[in-house]
Amino acid sequence: MLKVVLRWLLTLIYKVEVKGLDNYKKAGERVLIIANHTSFLDPLLLGVFLPDEITFAINTHIAQRWWLKPFLRLSQVFPMDPTHPISLKNLIHHMQGNTRTVIFPEGRITVTGSMMKIYDGPGMVADKSGATILPIRIDGAEYTHFSRLRNIVRVRFFPKITMQILPPTHIAARKELTGKNRRKYSGHVLADIMTEMMFATSHYQQTIFSGLLAARKIHGGKHTVAEDLERLPLSYDTLITRTFAIGNALANMTDSGEYVGVFLPNSTKTLYVILGLQLHGRVPAMLNYSTGSAGMLSACATAKVQTVLTSRRFIELGKLGAEAEQLAQQVKLVYLEDLAGQISGLDKFKALLQSKTCWWYQHEQVDADSPAVVLFTSGSEGTPKGVVLSHANILANHRQVAARIAFNPQDVVLNFLPMFHSFGFTVGTLLPVLNGMTTFFYPTPLHFAVIPEIAYEINATIMFGTNTFFAAYGKKAHPYDFYSLRYVVAGAEKLQETTRQLWAEKFGIRILEGYGATETAPVAAVNTPMDYKAGTVGRLMPAMTYQLQPVPGIEDAGQLHVQGPNIMSGYLLANNPGQLVPTESVFGKGWYDTGDIVHVDDDGFISIRGRSKRFAKVGGEMVSLTLVEQLATNAWPDAHHAAISVPDEKKGEQIILLTTQKQATVAELAAKSGGVTQISLPRKIVLVDAIPVMATGKTNYSAVTALITGKA
Repeated sequence: MLKVVLRWLLTLIYKVEVKGLDNYKKAGERVLIIANHTSFLDPLLLGVFLPDEITFAINTHIAQRWWLKPFLRLSQVFPMDPTHPISLKNLIHHMQGNTRTVIFPEGRITVTGSMMKIYDGPGMVADKSGATILPIRIDGAEYTHFSRLRNIVRVRFFPKITMQILPPTHIAARKELTGKNRRKYSGHVLADIMTEMMFATSHYQQTIFSGLLAARKIHGGKHTVAEDLERLPLSYDTLITRTFAIGNALANMTDSGEYVGVFLPNSTKTLYVILGLQLHGRVPAMLNYSTGSAGMLSACATAKVQTVLTSRRFIELGKLGAEAEQLAQQVKLVYLEDLAGQISGLDKFKALLQSKTCWWYQHEQVDADSPAVVLFTSGSEGTPKGVVLSHANILANHRQVAARIAFNPQDVVLNFLPMFHSFGFTVGTLLPVLNGMTTFFYPTPLHFAVIPEIAYEINATIMFGTNTFFAAYGKKAHPYDFYSLRYVVAGAEKLQETTRQLWAEKFGIRILEGYGATETAPVAAVNTPMDYKAGTVGRLMPAMTYQLQPVPGIEDAGQLHVQGPNIMSGYLLANNPGQLVPTESVFGKGWYDTGDIVHVDDDGFISIRGRSKRFAKVGGEMVSLTLVEQLATNAWPDAHHAAISVPDEKKGEQIILLTTQKQATVAELAAKSGGVTQISLPRKIVLVDAIPVMATGKTNYSAVTALITGKA
């Protein structure tokens, strides 16, 4: 009777919804129920809303607390000491009988809002007992006053609570594993089950604007989400109102589904433009202005862009007048200053009403799988392509990252990566905005002395960047400039050991290296504080699968193909403008060929050996050009290097190294690379003052090839 009354009361107060009861029935009679631990309400919720009699495996000391005893009377209790081996053995014995026992693998209520450390013990119990594992995600209780997140998230009185029961599964360690190795393996599998659970129960099948509305509901309309050099904090309410105002104006001059060029810097105004276009089903095509007018015109032709949004002030400050004139000959330039003048007081009032009620958007037919943005590849090894990412692609990648890394509304992201780059667009801009963090827009990553000062001034807690930029910031920064940083994540190019050591020794910060591509929206793998292995780019994101395509001449590695909800919709190509070419590889539709040669170890950590195009065949042997560059970096860590291959009549191909190291010779490189075979050394070294790079800091191999060809 008490259980019925409590169920009625909790449903009334928190609108508790239980999903997946069919999975509960499928689990059978001997079940280990694992759940994330969001609040003090969790045992009560599970005890009241799960059918049948539930047993709770609870720490002996916690079970003795007076406030918990009335709740525990609703269920059976199995007191245990997780630090004592005998206690775990007793639980294994208990699980060998018919029972439905709940355990919280984190061992404590979250104080971050995300999952915390997963203990190995519960995984070992599941493995040894052979019990069925039933994952349950509790969502919403972290916003109640019964959580431990006060002053971290916006707690409130009656948030909706959802309990989602996932399909049952098992842990079966390999027979050859014993002792500590078996326990470690079981714990590793259990952690993956919990991570996959967090992603599988997240809601990413929606539009980006719907995600923005949901974020406002969670974090509050007054919560600050963005700021730029004008130093005017932007709240959710203001952002949504201005999105409606500019979106309505843009809808009058463009068509639904049209690709609209965006030729603007990192700023809050650019954020309005992007969201305003998406609001009405227009697709922002982010133009890379570092490629000059030729590159932007090529992108416009590929995406059949007729209208480009820009700003007179930006063109003036960026000294981009010549590029704007060239663009204006092919497309219509619309200046934000003129657009703002066309928005009347009545238009602003209408936008305010829409932002408060959002009645209009509920009837807008924008599909989650429709294009959300076109980002153009760098073209460092060929002609740039338009990468089309859907709303669901981007939001799925956010949820994948959130399942692995804990961030919260107190975090401040310093975003200096340009929005025309996938890292700057998806991760630096939209990730914080849609997850309650604050993003600070800085217009360029090239101000090496200024950016550390900005990080210090705004108390930045998160930075995303490339090795090139982090190496430069590390040299310029004061040891205390990055005192507030919690996460520094490097991608887009290999993180050099010298950069890693510099940040560790000077700032006490461990850089987390990740891996991805524009086509993966962009994060495919990343090291995390809980899952870290130096020299690798981390493990694949949840819900992603991979295949390694064998490469002749290369052992213990293969060409990486990936599949998952964050994989792009497809390409826009120059030879077929405006037509989407769906994603496909040799493994079928929906698979993306990364072109990278990788090794995946037993724990799932990925090591990049190089790009398939970045291998030279010298005398019938495959030689990694990335390895050649690494040898040069080890020999001359303060210089920059780039290796390419050119045809050779005798050997098939020969390797040429471009370097900024003065007086560098092949003989010196060989001497400093003891034990390296002659075939792995460059045939020739070319000395230059600077290595051509992209705006993102990556080496521009097309320009390197042209430079070497010109010197040949």
